[in-house]
Amino acid sequence: MYNASEQFAELNQAHVSNAIKLASLSIENAEKLVSLNINAAKLAIAQVIEGAQAAASVKDVQELFALRTKLAEVGVQSATGYSRTLYELSSEAQAGFSALAEESWKTYTMGVASWVEKASQAAPAGSEVAVNALKSTFAASTAAFDQFQKATRQAVDLADASVRVATDSAAKAAATATAKAKRAN
Repeated sequence: MYNASEQFAELNQAHVSNAIKLASLSIENAEKLVSLNINAAKLAIAQVIEGAQAAASVKDVQELFALRTKLAEVGVQSATGYSRTLYELSSEAQAGFSALAEESWKTYTMGVASWVEKASQAAPAGSEVAVNALKSTFAASTAAFDQFQKATRQAVDLADASVRVATDSAAKAAATATAKAKRAN
C-alpha cells in the first residue's frame, strides 16, 4: 500500500540532514577564514615592527632606499600570498557547497522519482494521461537542471583558470618591478 506521509517524512528527514551538513560546512569554512585573517594580522604586525626597527637603524639615504624597496617587496609578497590563500579557501568552500548541492539534488530527484512512481501505481484507472504528464514534467525539469549545473561548472572552471593566471601574472610583475627597483638603487 502506498503511504505518501511516509515518503514525505523521508524527504523531510533528508532535508534536515542536508541542512545540518550545510551548517557544518559553513562553520568549518568560517573557521578557516577567521584563522587566515588572524594569521595575516599577526604577520602584518610583525612586519610593521620589523620595518620600524629597521628604519630606526638606517644610517644613510642609500640604506633608506634599499629598506623601502625591501619593505615594498615583502608587502607585495604578503598581499599576494594572502590573496592566493583566500582564493584557495574560497575555491574549496565553493567545491564543498557544490558537492553538497549535487548530493542534495540527487537525493531529492531520487525521492521524487520514487514518489511519482509509487503514486502512479496507486493512481486510479483512467489517470494515465495525468501521471505521464507528471513524469514528463519531472524528467524535463531534471534534465534542465542537469544542463544548468554543467554550464555553471564550466563557467566556474573557466573563472578559476583565469584567476590563477592573473594571480601568477601579478606575482611575476611584482617580482620584476622589485628586481628593477633593486638595480636602480
